[in-house]
Amino acid sequence: MKKALFTLFCMLLVAALYAQPKKVKHVILIGCDGFGGYALPQADMPNLKKMMEEGAWSLKARSVLPSSSAVNWASMLMGAGPTMHGYTEWGSAVPEIPSVDINQYGMFPTVFSLLKEQQPAAISALIYSWPGINPLVEKEATTIRVSSGDDDDFCADTAAAIIKSHKPALTFIHFHQPDVVGHNIGHHTPEYFNELKKADARIGKIVNVVQEAGIAEHTVILVTADHGGKDKGHGGKSLNEVQIPWIVYGKGVQRGRQLNSTIITYDTGATIAWLLKLKAPQSWRGKPVAEAFK
Repeated sequence: MKKALFTLFCMLLVAALYAQPKKVKHVILIGCDGFGGYALPQADMPNLKKMMEEGAWSLKARSVLPSSSAVNWASMLMGAGPTMHGYTEWGSAVPEIPSVDINQYGMFPTVFSLLKEQQPAAISALIYSWPGINPLVEKEATTIRVSSGDDDDFCADTAAAIIKSHKPALTFIHFHQPDVVGHNIGHHTPEYFNELKKADARIGKIVNVVQEAGIAEHTVILVTADHGGKDKGHGGKSLNEVQIPWIVYGKGVQRGRQLNSTIITYDTGATIAWLLKLKAPQSWRGKPVAEAFK
């Protein structure tokens, strides 16, 4: 009898730890390409730092290896690492290793396809400024899909208009900066930090439009990156390259909570699926970052 009660207690405890915050209807993922976790404390980013004060955060989340773009954006959206989904390079457009799981759209499942399959009426939006994002998300699984032509300001303005008019359940906004400056001029330079200041204004625009759209009480915003950088590059194993910020803000989020959880980029996809009450496939390896939520 005692053993049965103890087992029941453990099951209830696990259920409580992984119970989704109630009334989350919208999740907005903002990805800043090449944004190293090392840079945030020194950066002039008042909007993002306010989100940290009022939300939960880590500056030690990690990318997968190599610390490059497509492999990490894929891992973030696909809830698994490169040995599972097969996208392994900076510019992967198709898997270099056969994916272990193929969905009805002929790809390893992303959080967009989970939403399309499990909540067919839900609206989703993908707005991106690096063309390499396009092949990583199933076209048939997105309701709204916009390429900004490598223009982050247009990307932010377009995303704001879409959020205000359509109120998507899932929105992914990809900004190409500060990665471009990181490659052309260098990480940890005045120009790099100036680009972060611009990125912060774009993030602030998205936060403000959520309020204007009247959906703030039902929205979670998550800001992260694919990788950091070192000198004029990335792809290596240094902490400046693999450690990325992970900031979550909004409905049901702990306030001012520095996270103790270890976070890898494919936990982002798992957290989004969990918030939207989507069942993740067995092939996913990410875990929801439940510590961030009340």
